[in-house]
Amino acid sequence: MGWQRTWQELRSNWRLMTLYERFEQVVAVVLVVAIAAVVLVALWNLMSHILRLVVSANLNPQNHKLFLRVFSGNMTLLIAMEFKHSILRWAVREESIIQVKTVLVIAILALARKFIILDTEVVSAPHLFGLSVAVLALGGVYWLMRERDDHLPASDKKARRGAGRY
Repeated sequence: MGWQRTWQELRSNWRLMTLYERFEQVVAVVLVVAIAAVVLVALWNLMSHILRLVVSANLNPQNHKLFLRVFSGNMTLLIAMEFKHSILRWAVREESIIQVKTVLVIAILALARKFIILDTEVVSAPHLFGLSVAVLALGGVYWLMRERDDHLPASDKKARRGAGRY
């Protein structure tokens, strides 16, 4: 959905909204702008870090710590962008609320990032076990929710997606 069309829809629906729905819209727009600013700053920092590594000829893919730092920055950006996208979908009323499946995906991404940057020499076995259980639990809940949605009739799926539209 283009920004102009989104903005026009928001303006045309503004009259139909209750005071609380207007408050929600303002909060959602502020959150989207704030997260977009964070993403831009994080992207700038990551790109400047990579550029410094390339210029100084220190970009060695075999340097494990360096690789993890760059990859961690990429994962952080992906998580922030997914978070912004979920708020944006709510803001333009494609979905009535922040979807639980989206929150689960963000949590799984954050744990995957944690596993990727994990220093196996420092982490304890109970810590690793706890992270593993958390990933399995989140994955299981996501799978159950997906299974439930897969068995809904197409009309119910469409109604659930458009429930927040005016």
